[in-house]
Amino acid sequence: MAEGSSSQTGGPCEKPGGSSSEPAAPSPDISRVKLLDTMVDTFLQKLVAAGSYQRFTDCYKRFYQLQPELTRRIHDKFISQLQTSILEEISEIKAEGNLEAVLNSLDLIVEKGRGRTEPAWRPSGVPEEDLRSTLLPYFLQQRDALQRRVQKQEAENAQLAAEVLAGRREMEVLQLQGQVHRQAWQALHQEQKELLAVLREPE
Repeated sequence: MAEGSSSQTGGPCEKPGGSSSEPAAPSPDISRVKLLDTMVDTFLQKLVAAGSYQRFTDCYKRFYQLQPELTRRIHDKFISQLQTSILEEISEIKAEGNLEAVLNSLDLIVEKGRGRTEPAWRPSGVPEEDLRSTLLPYFLQQRDALQRRVQKQEAENAQLAAEVLAGRREMEVLQLQGQVHRQAWQALHQEQKELLAVLREPE
C-alpha cells in the first residue's frame, strides 16, 4: 500500500509542478510536420506524467485501498483511451485542414526565401495603395482568364454557327433535289399518260 500514500506527492490530486528544464530550440532545418509531431508526442508524454498512477491513487485513495488491482486496470485503460482519443482528434484536424500540405508549403517558402537578397514586401502605410498592389495582380489575372473564356466561347459559337449554316445549305440542296426529282417524275408520268392515250386510239 505504499503507492497509495500521499506523503510523496504533497497531497491528493496535487497538480504537477512545472519542470525547470525547457526543451531545446528546434533546429531551423527540421520540417514543420516533424516539429508538430514532436510537439504532440511531448504533450502526450507530459500528459501521461501529469496523470501518473501515483497521482491517480492519491485522488481515489479509498477505492485504491479496497481494489488496488482494479484501480491499476482503470488507470491504464483511462490513459490508453485518452492518448488514443487525442491522437485521433489531432489526425482529424490535420486531415480537415490539410495541415501537412500547408506546413510543407511553408517549408518551401522559407527555403526559397533564404537565398533572396532583395528586401521583403512591407506595407507602405497607405492602405489604399497596399490594397491596390495586392489585389490588382489578382484582378488582372481574373480578367485575363475571363477574356480567354470569352474568346474560347466565341470561337465555339462561330464554329456552331458555321455548322448550322452548312446544315441549312445541305437541307436546301436536298429540297432542290427533291423538287427536281418530283418534276422529273411528274413529266415521266405525263408522258406515260400521253403514250397510253395514243395506244388506246382506234385504228
